[in-house]
Amino acid sequence: METLTVIGELTIYTAASEKQNLQAFLETGDDLELNLSQVSEMDSAGLQVLIVLKQEAARRNKKLRYAMHSKAVLEVLEMSNMTSHFGDQVVLT
Repeated sequence: METLTVIGELTIYTAASEKQNLQAFLETGDDLELNLSQVSEMDSAGLQVLIVLKQEAARRNKKLRYAMHSKAVLEVLEMSNMTSHFGDQVVLT
């Protein structure tokens, strides 16, 4: 399994560049994990990137999991009622 950790913001200011980086990550294997523990801030643009990435992985028949959700990520997921949408285990600490 290939793992990538997102570090810093996942916001409107970084969404375009992060989307490119994350789409490149999809090329690294068929069993992938995105560690979100170091995401310091996330907004709806960041959420859109995560949604598109999951859709693209499914389209390519790749397994993509989101793991270690930071507080910033969980807040956006809960506020948008998307926590269960991705199908990834969310551990609250």
